[in-house]
Amino acid sequence: MFFKKRGALAPRFICKWLYYICSMNQKGKWISLVLLLVISCLVYFLLPYYSGIIAGYDQYIFYPFQTFRGLLLGHLPFSIGDVLYIAGGVWALVTVIKWVRYIIRFRAAKVLLANSVIRTIKTILFFYLLFITGWGANYYKPSLLQEWGLIHQIPPPQTEIEKAERKKKSLENLIAFNRILVDKLNEYAPGYHSLSLIETDHKAEAIYRTYTDSKVKHYGLKIKPGLFGYFMRRLGVEGYYNPFTGEGQIDAELPAFTMPFLICHEMAHQAGIASEEDANLMAYALGTTTPDSTFRYSAYLNIWLYANNRLYRRDSAKAKEFDSMLNKLTKAHIDTLDQISKKYQNDYARYSTQLYDNYLKMQDQKDGIRSYGNVVVSAWLLEQKRNKSEIGLIVVP
Repeated sequence: MFFKKRGALAPRFICKWLYYICSMNQKGKWISLVLLLVISCLVYFLLPYYSGIIAGYDQYIFYPFQTFRGLLLGHLPFSIGDVLYIAGGVWALVTVIKWVRYIIRFRAAKVLLANSVIRTIKTILFFYLLFITGWGANYYKPSLLQEWGLIHQIPPPQTEIEKAERKKKSLENLIAFNRILVDKLNEYAPGYHSLSLIETDHKAEAIYRTYTDSKVKHYGLKIKPGLFGYFMRRLGVEGYYNPFTGEGQIDAELPAFTMPFLICHEMAHQAGIASEEDANLMAYALGTTTPDSTFRYSAYLNIWLYANNRLYRRDSAKAKEFDSMLNKLTKAHIDTLDQISKKYQNDYARYSTQLYDNYLKMQDQKDGIRSYGNVVVSAWLLEQKRNKSEIGLIVVP
C-alpha cells in the first residue's frame, strides 16, 4: 500500500515541478531559452539552402576570427582547446552528479533542478551557435570538386547495360590510379626521410603559403601535439580540429611517414575546409605539388591506402598484385600501420567511429565516415585535370 501511494504521488511532483519552471517568475529564463532554441533551429534548417550567406560568413566572420585565434593561440606549445575540453568534461560530470542529488531530494531541490536543467540546455545551445559561427558553417560550402572544376553533370545510367559499363569503367579507373600511386611510391621512397612534428608543421605552413591562396595562411595555420594522445590512439583518432579555439591537433606518437599528409589535412580544416573528403583532397593536392620528396611520399602513401583498400573489395587478386609491387620501405611502413591497428583495436574505437559517422551526417555530410575514402575518386579526377592543363595557385574556398 505504501509503494502504491508513493507511485501515485510521483506524477503530481513532476507536474508541480513543470508548473514551476513554466511560471511567471521564470519568464526571463524562458525567453532567453526560447530565443536560443529558435535561432539554433533556423541555423540548422535554413543554412544549407542559402549559399550566399556562406560567402559573407567566410569573408566577414570565419577568416578574421581564425586569423585572430591563430595570432592569439598559435604561439602556445600546447592546445588551449584540449584544456577547455577537460574543463567541459569536469563541468558535465559535476552537473550529472548535481542532478542525481537533486532528484534524490526532489521535494526540497526541485527549484535547483529546474534552474540547472534550463542553464544546461541554454549552455548547449550557446555552444552550438558558437560552433557554427566559429567554423561549423563551412560544412555548407560547395565541394572542392565543384570549386576546382573537377566534375561535370553526368546523367545517371538508364539501363542495366549502362550501369554495367559505368561499373566496369569505375574499376578500370581504380586499377589505373593504383598503378600510378604504386609507381609514385616507388619513385619517391628513396628520397623519404623522417621529420619531427615541429619540422613537419613548419614545412606544411610554408607549403600552404607558397602554393595556396588561403586567407589564413600567414597566421591561422598551426598544428600542435594533442594532450590526449593515448586516448586518441584507443579511439582510432589520428588528429582533429577544435572549432572553438581554431587549433589543430594530432597524435604526436604517430609514425613520421603519416604526419605530412595528416598535418596538411588538419590545416585544411583550419583554412575553412570542413568536409573530410575535401580536407583529404587538399592534403593530396598540396603534398603532390611540392617538390619535397617526404611530403610527396606521405601523400601518395595515404591515398594509396584508401585506393588499394577500395580495390581489394572489388578485385582482391589485383590489389594483392599491386601490393607485391611496392618497394621495401613502403611495405615496412604498411606493416607498422598494421601493428598499430592490431595493438589498439577495441570496441571503443568502433563506438567512436560510429559516433563520428553520425556527427558528420548531421552536418550535411551524407556519406558520413565513408567520405574519407571518397578522396580516391577526387584525387583521380585531379590527376586527370593535371594531365590536361597546368594548375596554378591552389584555390582554398
